[in-house]
Amino acid sequence: MLAGGKSSRMGRDKALLPFRGGALAGHVAATVAAAAGSVALIGDPQKYGHLGYTVLADRKPGAGPVGGIESALSYTAADWNLVLACDMPGISAEFLRGLLDAAERAGADVLAPAGPGGRLEPLSAVYHRRCRETLGRALEAGVRKVTDALAGLEVARLAVDNAACFENLNTPEEWARYYDR
Repeated sequence: MLAGGKSSRMGRDKALLPFRGGALAGHVAATVAAAAGSVALIGDPQKYGHLGYTVLADRKPGAGPVGGIESALSYTAADWNLVLACDMPGISAEFLRGLLDAAERAGADVLAPAGPGGRLEPLSAVYHRRCRETLGRALEAGVRKVTDALAGLEVARLAVDNAACFENLNTPEEWARYYDR
């Protein structure tokens, strides 16, 4: 799971937003752990260590989500890895288990959900660890957009009718909709 950093539109670290008695990243991490059996956060261990999960340092701080995904894949021993952004309050373990099952059946390098309209959601996806080298080369070439970094990889899409499960929070207005629930 990719821990946050200060969002320019949010004005604060989204990972540490208060949510259901803890931090938003803690909620997402617990959901990943329920689906996959284990979880590790990628980010600053000093900043996120208090959340109660293993926190592994981002190998390329400042490289954005592509750097976080590459870091996660460099640390893992698992073939298939759920990769989620820390700011998805609507994610469910059932949805994530379905992604993992579909990834193993698809046999592609990456399985990413695609919501209504076909928009790919690469920060709520399953990555095979063999993707690490391709993502590393993309980083070296200066690529920071995840969908651009996936060029050269076989990406399977999983059509999802309800995109609410992987909606992320980028603005105070989006946060207020969840915080008020």
